[in-house]
Amino acid sequence: MADHTPVPPQDPQSGTEDTHLRRHDSDESHHRDSSGLHAAPHGPQRLSVWTTAQQTGPVQRRGRYLPESVKHPARMLPAIAAHAIAAYTQPGDLVLDPMCGIGTTLVEAIHAGRDAIGVEYESRWSTIADANITHAHQHGATGRASVVRGDATRLASLLPAALAGQVALVVTSPPYGPTVHGLVRPGADGVAKFDNAYNDGTDRGNLAYRDLTGLTDGFEQILTGCATLLRPGGTVVVTARPWRKHGQLVDLPSAVIAAGTRAGLIPTERCVALLAAVRDGHLVARPSFFQLQAVRKARTGGTPLHLITHEDVLIFRRPHTQPPTEDLTVLPTSHQQRYKDSVAAPGREARD
Repeated sequence: MADHTPVPPQDPQSGTEDTHLRRHDSDESHHRDSSGLHAAPHGPQRLSVWTTAQQTGPVQRRGRYLPESVKHPARMLPAIAAHAIAAYTQPGDLVLDPMCGIGTTLVEAIHAGRDAIGVEYESRWSTIADANITHAHQHGATGRASVVRGDATRLASLLPAALAGQVALVVTSPPYGPTVHGLVRPGADGVAKFDNAYNDGTDRGNLAYRDLTGLTDGFEQILTGCATLLRPGGTVVVTARPWRKHGQLVDLPSAVIAAGTRAGLIPTERCVALLAAVRDGHLVARPSFFQLQAVRKARTGGTPLHLITHEDVLIFRRPHTQPPTEDLTVLPTSHQQRYKDSVAAPGREARD
């Protein structure tokens, strides 16, 4: 485990990234947080549609992440993580990402004054996550963060037992398969993909190499471990979207909801994180080359597909272990008092 403490800020440096995956921003300056990013709005303006792609991925990451971060095949948009952290936590809270990749959730958490811990199976990505955390501290992030290298389906054996019941928020996303769109480079023989796989294929331990049933079973194990680490009432935010295999829809979001329910979590919301910008009342899509190509081929073949411009955001809560106070009236009087005594904080009397 690598632990990181803040150091004085330095001048930022730029980085690049593909534009077809994840983050949040808004044009209203009064929604900015102290780090310069946009926080989630409060009150009636907090909507189920998150405007998380007002800026492109490269712009969102520029100077905030190291350039090698672009090599990860499925980066979460920083704005999605930032929105979830602003919406579901307070400064000083602990945030967990059990599949943290290059550390997007961790970086956004510590910039927002939260502490964070991440787990990553691939050493290549955990090394970059460590470097991104150090980079964030060099640029003013005040939270603490650690990255653990290991298999998130065994969280209980990876993380200290003292963390049980301490996590306020989990933010993560399951993989969409062994290869994704990645980046493209034009050449004499056409367009070539690169940085589109989690590893070279020799290590099949990554969930990305499982079929949908294996993926959801593994993700259920991860969520079960997260449920133990969450404090009562803590929140889990999972981003996912369907994909197509041999022309048929693979409904990953529904599979995630089922996995979360089996893990003992309560589904509470289903939101949308935009991958398109909102401009003058219209959506401006930012698809990858291969997304456009797939949709065009399908339409040419007679299947009227739509271009995907959002992530499903699936939100769960850990149930409170004790029944709410208003339910105590169904218990005999003596049991009511014993229950109140049992949940009273040390040194504090139980009150009616």
